[in-house]
Amino acid sequence: MDKYRFLLFDLDGTVTDSGPGIMNAAQIALSRYNIEEADSERLRLFVGPPLDKSFMERYGFSEEQAWEAIGYFREYYNKTGIFENSVYPGMDNLLKELKEAGYVLAIASSKPIVLIHRVLGHFDIDKYFDVVVGCELDGTRSKKSEVIEEVIKQLSELALERGLPEVKELSIMIGDRCYDVEGAHSFGMPCVGVLYGYGSREEMEEAGADYITETVETLGELFL
Repeated sequence: MDKYRFLLFDLDGTVTDSGPGIMNAAQIALSRYNIEEADSERLRLFVGPPLDKSFMERYGFSEEQAWEAIGYFREYYNKTGIFENSVYPGMDNLLKELKEAGYVLAIASSKPIVLIHRVLGHFDIDKYFDVVVGCELDGTRSKKSEVIEEVIKQLSELALERGLPEVKELSIMIGDRCYDVEGAHSFGMPCVGVLYGYGSREEMEEAGADYITETVETLGELFL
């Protein structure tokens, strides 16, 4: 794995365990439509994908309803849910070691970029990432492939400034959901599927993850 130089990390379910806050916000939003979701596993599915996709595909919302629901979601999440969150044990140290080993780290998330910066700053891990890309609040760039495309663009500009090698050939995605794998593969980029987040081994295998690892520790062993 030492052939890679640029590591693209998903955020939710990969760097931080944001599930509790997202699940609580999703339940509150659904309750505005008289939907009381008793199945925690269905709520877990909100962690990772774009929110509009989750509301429309899993609850049959129209696009208009989905964006209304996102508004209710954010009323709770942006004030409270965002901090019902924690960095996975060992992740802070792993990021530090990867940085010291010469890797260039980036965040590639479908989360709104303003919230990404709040999370990274809150946990004091923003210092590890040279590039941070997410979606806009209006849903622009919400597909993982669009996020990765922008990350590659910004990393390429950074590489040119620093005299680093070709980005695309030396990049790998790290994430916990099928969307991470599919987004990476759309650019011919390999992906590590992590199982300590919110995706299952079956999901990773079906998506065609190039590597699958179970813990933060074994993730580190792939690169250090």
